[in-house]
Amino acid sequence: MLNRGYAFSTIISSKYHGQPLISHLASLYPHSTPQVWQAKLDNGEVTLDGVTAGGGESVTLGQTLVWNRPPWVEPDAPRHFEVLFEDPHLLAVNKPSGLPTLPGGGFMENTLLRVVQERTPCANPVHRLGRATTGIVLFAKTAQAASNLFANWNTPRLQKIYRALAQNIAQDDSYEILTPIGLVPHPLIGSVWAASPSGKPSKSLATVISRGAGTTVFEVSLSSGRPHQIRIHLASIGHPLVGDPLYGATGQPLENLPGLPGDGGYFLHARCLRFQHPVSGEQIQVEAALPSGF
Repeated sequence: MLNRGYAFSTIISSKYHGQPLISHLASLYPHSTPQVWQAKLDNGEVTLDGVTAGGGESVTLGQTLVWNRPPWVEPDAPRHFEVLFEDPHLLAVNKPSGLPTLPGGGFMENTLLRVVQERTPCANPVHRLGRATTGIVLFAKTAQAASNLFANWNTPRLQKIYRALAQNIAQDDSYEILTPIGLVPHPLIGSVWAASPSGKPSKSLATVISRGAGTTVFEVSLSSGRPHQIRIHLASIGHPLVGDPLYGATGQPLENLPGLPGDGGYFLHARCLRFQHPVSGEQIQVEAALPSGF
C-alpha cells in the first residue's frame, strides 16, 4: 500500500553556496547516485524556491530546496501498541520491536508517531526508542507537559530503567559506565554514534540481573540520553547486546556490518519510567512488562 509521499525541505547554507544542484543532492541524500537524481529532477520532483529545478543550477545561500518524494511502499512494521498510562496531559505506550518511533529510513506511516496520532492527534513523543527496542515511549498531549518534560529529560528528576540481554558473562555485579559518545566515521554508512574520546559525557549504571550460557541480563539506569547509549556503553565494557548488528566489543561500530544500522535482532527493553507529573507534580511510575526473550 502506498503512503502519501513526503516533501523533504532544506535551506541552503553558506557551506554549499555555489555548489551544482545535482552534486548537492547526491551529497545531501547519498542513497541515490547523481544519475538517479537526474531522473528524479527530470520527473519534476525537485524545486528551488518553488521553481522546478533541472539539475544544472548552482545553489545559493538561503534558497529553499524541496524534494517532493512521490508515494512509496514502506517496509512492513507492526502497527499495534499498548497504552500504559494516560491523562489529559500525558500518554505512555509500550512500543513493539520493529516499529520505528519517528519517520525516517523509508518509514513514514508505519511509525509509532503516526499510529498513536491516529488515536490521539495531539500526542507527540518526548523521546524516541530505536526501531528494534521495545518498551515505554512517553508522549506529551499539551504544550505545558512537553516543555516541562523536555527540560527535565536528561536530569535526575526523571529515571529511565532498561533491561538488556548482552554477550559474555559479567565478572562484576555492577558497573558505572562513563564512556563518552560521539559521531565517528564509518566506511559504509558515513558516520555513526559510537564510543569516542572526543564525544559528549555519558553515564549509565548497569546491574547484573542474571547470568546464562555465555550471556548476561543487565538492568541499566541512564543519567544521560545519548543516541544508542546502552548499546554503546555495554559494548564498551565488553558486553555488546546479543544479536546487535552495529556495535562490537569496544563500543565501536563493526567494520563489516551484517545488516543495516536500524536492523533488529537484539533485546533491549525500556522497562520503567519514574518522574514527577509535569502539571500536577504527582509522582508517576510507568512499567512495561518484559517481552519474550528475556
